[in-house]
Amino acid sequence: MFAYGEMPMLEVIAIIATVLAIAIAAVLILAAAKPDTLSVERVIGIRAPPQTIFPLINDFHRWRSWSPYEDRDPALKRSYSGAESGKGAVYAWEGNRNVGSGRMEIPRSSEPAAIVIKLDFFKPFEGHNIAEFTMLPQGDSTRLTWMMHGPAPLMSRVMQVFMDMDRMIGRDFEAGLANLKALSENETMGSPVTQPNAD
Repeated sequence: MFAYGEMPMLEVIAIIATVLAIAIAAVLILAAAKPDTLSVERVIGIRAPPQTIFPLINDFHRWRSWSPYEDRDPALKRSYSGAESGKGAVYAWEGNRNVGSGRMEIPRSSEPAAIVIKLDFFKPFEGHNIAEFTMLPQGDSTRLTWMMHGPAPLMSRVMQVFMDMDRMIGRDFEAGLANLKALSENETMGSPVTQPNAD
């Protein structure tokens, strides 16, 4: 016999399981409604010619001077292979949970206007995207665009239910573009910034 108002444990468990099932179903429905592709783009104006900006991106060794991801793990393991820079250059990394692990390769490099990078993430989540940098001269300045696009698998769409991916990734792009602006403009003014030694 149960006291008045007392609910059997199995009934409580059944209610909790039902609520969880409904919550999971709701998240999956919302995730399914998200686009099956992800695209993030940011643009900045730099008072420097494309020829000054291009090498900073085309050479993976120089990313340590401007990439917003390079300082998130002091013990980050980096490896470089393939071409020294440009088409065929490969950069792989492995680090803590803030950076995970992945690989970048340049399949196309058109000096000094555009660079295409094949971007593969392995940890903490697998993902495969294309990053593109384009440099468009505008008088004595350059319009630099950093764009990333690719498929959005189910896990990515589930994450989008809880966070704004464009805002999160875009904030990093903005920081990287600001660093490229400072480096390029300092170099154009005759005060080049010292580059850190690559591993």
